[in-house]
Amino acid sequence: MLLNEIIREKGKTPDKLLSVLIEYQKTKNRNYLTNEDLKEVAQKMGLPESRVYSVATFYSLLSTKPRGKYVIQLCRDVPCYVNGAFDVREELETALQITMGETTKDGLFSLEYASCLGCCEQAPVIRIDQKVYGNLNRKKLAEIISDYRRL
Repeated sequence: MLLNEIIREKGKTPDKLLSVLIEYQKTKNRNYLTNEDLKEVAQKMGLPESRVYSVATFYSLLSTKPRGKYVIQLCRDVPCYVNGAFDVREELETALQITMGETTKDGLFSLEYASCLGCCEQAPVIRIDQKVYGNLNRKKLAEIISDYRRL
């Protein structure tokens, strides 16, 4: 029923696939889409399963593996790397007690790399869900993590 509502709101044409997948993923408990979910989207939108799967695995906002409630994506492009992304990664891993690609035991946070987030002037940057945080340092990261823990 929920998928039907999303498709009705977003549209059923192929150009609406990404927005349908993003909205559908938001309804999922572990912040990811299963193979069954992708098959259902393909069927209800009248698209080939291969197309739906390729979109779901191409975009970093989507996942086919279980993740935390909040997905922290660290930009790993050159400007961020040069401006301290390595230090940001170390700080995040220490604060959350996980490494890249893992999820915290409480299921609250997952750490992932992302390709360029398009905010080079604010490097280094992270994205949590669809919000970007830039010009990061140890204090800012601690505040961001603390704020999300309170949500």
